[in-house]
Amino acid sequence: MPGALLVVYHSRAGHTASLARTVLEGARASAPTLALEEADCFDAGPADVLRASGVILGTPARFGYMSGAMKDFLERIYYECLERTVGLPWALFVKGDTDTSGAAASVERIVTGLRWRRVLPVLEVAGEIGEEQVASAYELGGAMAAGIEAGLF
Repeated sequence: MPGALLVVYHSRAGHTASLARTVLEGARASAPTLALEEADCFDAGPADVLRASGVILGTPARFGYMSGAMKDFLERIYYECLERTVGLPWALFVKGDTDTSGAAASVERIVTGLRWRRVLPVLEVAGEIGEEQVASAYELGGAMAAGIEAGLF
């Protein structure tokens, strides 16, 4: 039986948190029996990752990089999770004002070192959050949760 889907994100202005809520709504709708855990980057740690069957990370783009909070989270979990979470399914959403590619790439570089397995395309939202972006965030959460619940990931 799968553990939980962990959604870890950071949001200062509220835009990334809004996307995280939508990701969680999609997950609940697609896999109502799957346990969902939500945590701010500063509150999550290795124990949260170790009990998860999958992780969705969410970060704002800051100066062409992930948020400092996301980097802090990844640094704190890295060595404790390095050998114990190989192959962990993961996905990512990034919210930025303009370019989000640097933030996405910076997260991917670190997670590649963890040897997690990205199972869905990165959701990059640049500019305003519109209906299309909301639908994509909902789909991201739903697809990840359904895949975990069905044992596909």
